[in-house]
Amino acid sequence: MKDKKIWSHRLVSIHKSKQLFLILLGIFLSLSTNAQTWTLQQCIDTAQVHNKNLQMSRNNMNLATEKHSEAKANLIPKISLNADYKYFAELPYQLMPQSAFGGPEGMYKEVQMGVPHNMAANLQVAMPLYNPQVYGAIEATKIASELNSLQYKKTEEQVYFDVSNLYYNAKILSHQKTFIDSNLVNTTKLLDNLKLLQSQQMIKKSDVSKVELQKEQLITQRELVKNNIEQVMNALKFSMGIPYSQIIQIETEIVNKELETYSTILPVDLELVITQNKLLSSELSTLKASRLPTVSIFGSYGQTGFGYDEKPNDFLNFYPTAFAGLQLSVPLFNGTVTQRKINQKKLEIQNNQIQFDLVKEQNQMLIENATRLRKVNQQTIDNTQNQIDLATTVYNEMVLQQKEGTATLTDVLLADNAVREAQTSHLTAIIEFLKADLELKKLSGNISSIK
Repeated sequence: MKDKKIWSHRLVSIHKSKQLFLILLGIFLSLSTNAQTWTLQQCIDTAQVHNKNLQMSRNNMNLATEKHSEAKANLIPKISLNADYKYFAELPYQLMPQSAFGGPEGMYKEVQMGVPHNMAANLQVAMPLYNPQVYGAIEATKIASELNSLQYKKTEEQVYFDVSNLYYNAKILSHQKTFIDSNLVNTTKLLDNLKLLQSQQMIKKSDVSKVELQKEQLITQRELVKNNIEQVMNALKFSMGIPYSQIIQIETEIVNKELETYSTILPVDLELVITQNKLLSSELSTLKASRLPTVSIFGSYGQTGFGYDEKPNDFLNFYPTAFAGLQLSVPLFNGTVTQRKINQKKLEIQNNQIQFDLVKEQNQMLIENATRLRKVNQQTIDNTQNQIDLATTVYNEMVLQQKEGTATLTDVLLADNAVREAQTSHLTAIIEFLKADLELKKLSGNISSIK
């Protein structure tokens, strides 16, 4: 009995230890998850797997492949089994010439022929030997598969663009929050100094109130930025296809890279227009070929049964039947419907060629604009960084002079505003540069090279 109690106590201890181990493991995994930092490439890779638009595009590619296989399957022989049974309550009538039985010419007599039970079963085989519309459908579905692949590529590039844009926005907002936190620290120090001076009746209460107002404004701005960060991160998670509850962190460091020249690859928008032209040309060829004859081979083998169920001559007999043949079908006239369709398709091809020129010219214009904008913002980034350094130096000097009584509070606040304006201009230049660089990658066909 004593041993049982000891073992029971040990089991309870082991169970509690397991529970403690699981709790600690859960806390460790939670902390590991919270501490995970996602690079831009990891975000893109995750989106490539889980993004819903990409999943649908992959399904559309598979659907196009199946349609192409379906079109090719029309060249395979088709086999069908047919069977039927008929019971004639009234046998069908036939008109027999009376002259066949020695009667007068031109006179006929109705005769009921056959037996009441009729059965038939046969296998039928049909295969097209030449059908231009089938071959046209095979070519069209093949081009449609290429078109769906390009649509997937376009969707993929858009997902890359969206994820990268949101990632950059989150970076910029993180730096904006860092600037606000730094400004808030400086403002708090200034406020503490002013309160000390007020307690010594060296400055007025209104001076302290001005800085208190500035501090409250900074606190409000920080809350707005934090909210914006949450919104951008939620949008990033949505684009990646992961749940909102998953906690992720991004790399906040911004590397000021040199201007990179991208080699222009044929953009996917132009590839789409070219492939659409191929599809329209294929459809036009199929319409023209629909005027050609079609040839098919067919055959049948079966059994036909006849039955009679009344005395004295009841029977059920089956007789074989088999045949094979060729079928030729020549369209002669369909009311000019085909010609109207041909004319429509020619107009669609003309519009497609105009669209190609339009997309090409527009893409070149956008590339030039993005290149110029990127260059300007690259220069602005350097200038605004210098402005931040200079404004910070001036602010520190004003604070020092204000303590010594050689500068007014207005001078300090003006210097503080100059720092904030320089910080805002710097962040704006960075985000505009990153967006222009991203747009240039997309327009030049290099969006998939994002790292």
